[in-house]
Amino acid sequence: MTADRWVPPAHPPSTTGEDRMMSTAPSVSTKSSWLPLIVVVLTQVQASFAVNALTVSMAGITTDLDTPATSVGTAITAGTFAMAAFILLGAKVGARFGTRGVFQIAVAVHAAAMAGVALSLSPVMLFVAQASSGAVIALIAPALTVFIASNYQGDRQAKAIGLLAAAIPLAGILALLLAGWFAETIGWRWSFALMVALGAFNLLLSFRVPKVPAQKNISIDWAGAFIAATAIILLSFGFSGLNSWGIWEAGEQAPFSVLGVSPAPLLIIAGLIVGQLFFVWIRSRQKQKQARIFDLRVLASGTELAITACMGIMLFVGTAANFLIPLYMQVVQGLTGIQTSFSIIPYTISIFLASTFVAYLYKSFPPRVLGAVGFVVVAAALTLIAFTVGGSWSQVFIVIGLVLLGLGQGSIVALVFNTLLSSAPKELAGDVGAWRGLVHNLSGSVGIAVASAFAVALLASSVATAADEHPEISAELISEVNIDNADFLTNGQLEEVLAGTTATEAEAAAAMEINEAARLRALQLSLLALAGLALLAIVPATRMPGLIAGELPARLEPDDNDLIDESVPLNPAASPDDPTDAHGRPAP
Repeated sequence: MTADRWVPPAHPPSTTGEDRMMSTAPSVSTKSSWLPLIVVVLTQVQASFAVNALTVSMAGITTDLDTPATSVGTAITAGTFAMAAFILLGAKVGARFGTRGVFQIAVAVHAAAMAGVALSLSPVMLFVAQASSGAVIALIAPALTVFIASNYQGDRQAKAIGLLAAAIPLAGILALLLAGWFAETIGWRWSFALMVALGAFNLLLSFRVPKVPAQKNISIDWAGAFIAATAIILLSFGFSGLNSWGIWEAGEQAPFSVLGVSPAPLLIIAGLIVGQLFFVWIRSRQKQKQARIFDLRVLASGTELAITACMGIMLFVGTAANFLIPLYMQVVQGLTGIQTSFSIIPYTISIFLASTFVAYLYKSFPPRVLGAVGFVVVAAALTLIAFTVGGSWSQVFIVIGLVLLGLGQGSIVALVFNTLLSSAPKELAGDVGAWRGLVHNLSGSVGIAVASAFAVALLASSVATAADEHPEISAELISEVNIDNADFLTNGQLEEVLAGTTATEAEAAAAMEINEAARLRALQLSLLALAGLALLAIVPATRMPGLIAGELPARLEPDDNDLIDESVPLNPAASPDDPTDAHGRPAP
């Protein structure tokens, strides 16, 4: 290497750095029990089941709580935004105070939150319970990776990580089957009562998992955690309010307005500003070598930023589609929960298979190729679904579209996490996991909120245009129905609305026809918009690096006095003739 290139400093043979990290970690036997992995998988199922169960139970919840279908999306975003708000803090708290103890408290609180969902009497109660569950998942998620890293090595560790990744779509399959069956028979609330029981079982089982020693040398950057949580909470309320408060002009449900402007975009702007302040704060702390809630060396170069962009776009697109497709089934087609479950199973199974087996392609194809092809597959699948949806879900092209969507989505989500984990220094695996959790939940929540607001806006526009084109619908009826506040309603719900108006039989029939056409049109255009966004993601996908083999360290959080590539600049400017990346390794 020439003199003008940076050479990574060698760690001195002292009690600092990775050697000390490994020496103080619990010893790992080559014949470790699979009990910790059982706890990991079952807890991941517990954490992931609720979101899928809410989606499948949409019809029952809207009827039971007398609320529009999009309010279920608001409850889902409440949980995922709450997790994103506290995920950076969760990784540090577990390491500082003892992973197993923090994990046990979080599992118990999550079970209590599931009881709150099961007992919900109003949309507000559902929102609060789901937000509480998301907040404690921020403590659970980092612990699962720590349990794997501290109990398994080599091939067993690789298999354990693969099973952890596969547990998320596995939870989706179980939710589709069980939640759909419960919604059809004994009621949607029993799905969440089941999660209370699973939480109690996981809590009891966790006492047999070996303790991971607390890292007393970790200082928690509480100020940084507060700034990050504030930014995400502002974004949460902003994006969640786009549909009900108004995308720009304040609606009737808006709590306040500024010169007639809805609070939703104002909160989003405020959240983005506070988010920038967070990175300024972290950069300042890092320059002064002080404790920080997140290490910017995870995003040390353009390749890591490209991976993050791919991750964010895929989770935005995938989560939005995962909300719109059940919305189409249950509201447009009027399918029951169990019918929706069986319709989505091919999609969920394909995600499970892709996330499990995509690793076998890593040695044959670089991540940039796999990523670009994956986004093309996702865009093609969404386009196929958009042009073939109609009155029947049994069309073979829709099933093919769902399978392709799942294969592309599962491959990309697994690919970007593994690529980011391999690209960053191994000692920062905890920060990588926390960043992945933040991007995962923030992008997914924004995806649901934006897709919901976009689809409702298209619906309102289509209904208003069609109403003007039907002379049999009187201006009085248009005023009574209040088209400006249009939402996705089933035919039965629309009949109830019209029953309280002066609508004649002819007007009611025309309104039904308009509603059916507008719902389908809005969902088709929303799916096409997601397909276009997936195609745009090909640009950052081409910047993804190659994979670097290696297993996780026994500790995923470095102590404050650990040495980790201290010479790496915070924002290195990559030279076009320098074949090394931001960490001194050969560039892909």
